[in-house]
Amino acid sequence: MARKKTVESKAKEARRAALLLAGVKNSRKRTALKKIAEALVTNSEKILKANEADVAEAQKEVKAGRMTKALLDRLIVDDNKIGGMAEGVVSVAKLPDPVGKILSKVEMDKDLVIEQVTCPIGVIGAVFEARPDAVPQISSLCLKSGNAVILKGGTEARRSNEVITGIIEKAAKEAGGIPDGWIQLIETREEVNRILQLDDYIDLLVPRGSNAFVKYIQDNTRIPVLGHSDGICHVYVDKAAAINQAVGIAHDSKTQYPAACNAAETLLVHAAVAEKFLPEMARWFGDSGVEMRGCPKTRKIIKGLKAAKKEDWSTEYLDMIISIKIVESMQEAIEHINTYGSKHTDAIVTRQKTRAKVFLSAVDSACVFHNASTRFSDGFRIGKGAEIGISTNKTHARGPVGVEGLIIYNYRLSGTGQIVDDYTGPHARKFTHKKIL
Repeated sequence: MARKKTVESKAKEARRAALLLAGVKNSRKRTALKKIAEALVTNSEKILKANEADVAEAQKEVKAGRMTKALLDRLIVDDNKIGGMAEGVVSVAKLPDPVGKILSKVEMDKDLVIEQVTCPIGVIGAVFEARPDAVPQISSLCLKSGNAVILKGGTEARRSNEVITGIIEKAAKEAGGIPDGWIQLIETREEVNRILQLDDYIDLLVPRGSNAFVKYIQDNTRIPVLGHSDGICHVYVDKAAAINQAVGIAHDSKTQYPAACNAAETLLVHAAVAEKFLPEMARWFGDSGVEMRGCPKTRKIIKGLKAAKKEDWSTEYLDMIISIKIVESMQEAIEHINTYGSKHTDAIVTRQKTRAKVFLSAVDSACVFHNASTRFSDGFRIGKGAEIGISTNKTHARGPVGVEGLIIYNYRLSGTGQIVDDYTGPHARKFTHKKIL
């Protein structure tokens, strides 16, 4: 029986692969990605069988109160979801190669030229919960951007993740030209704790999970961390909103997929339209089975609502629950979002572009939308092919992170024998610093 690889050996393999993958041509990567997409569809039965076993166990956990229904919803894979996985991989394959782009080019002096050129980050460690579809999303983005990846999915999706990772690894190998070891899978929490210490091999960690989980990762590693914790997203219905449009946007933001991190958790309504808007909104939410929790003013308009407590404003429900608050001004709405939000995705519904412009610039979030559902905050939907996650960071990458968030750059200098000593002292040569690009 083959000896099980240690986390360190997997990380070392990924590091070696990353150094080779950085130089692989885009045509090779594109071919591998197309093969991966085809293999996901061809092996759909295998994926569904593994997922069925994971879901059966997860349903027992939900029944016992040890797992949330939202987590179970994220775990379930069907033919449509497999088709979506394959479509996402193909979309990534079609993207331009992000590696080797010249960002700037400066002539420092005659025949002395420096270029700023994009290159892969190296080895990405991705840790996520019950989302088997995250495996092809993350791995395809890493392959396209020339990065190796170490994946750790939730234990509740263990079988699904193992099968999908195996399919991806095999398809890439059969395509040819992709170094072995570029994709690795780890399984236990102990292994996660170990990779947090492997800053010699791992260049970036991308955690996707609860606020406590992300904070734990951030507090226990020297490796840079990219990601978000909670998705406390808001829809603000302005005094200049079109009521029917506002109802549709708020309803979609909450109910289209309530277990998603970009689903709305709080609805803010300007007092000037509350009497007209809220009864219609309550009918829509009521018909969809949404539990509404309201501030005192909201409860005067919609009778029988559960009272919203202070903790509701900072709660990510990931369920068919929404908190509602009436505000006296747009500024109050902005202050509420910046106080209780998670800097993820927030939207304003208004017919006045000047008011929208103020909101878009004042709300301190990665994604800020005007007259559109918060559910559009997604890498595939905004044209990135897929996303490795949504970042609320303010450095390197923010919002839905596609291939551009997995790229860094270096500086490449070309000369003809120049030395610094010639540019120092009383007779020093002068730099021209002529911008070429």
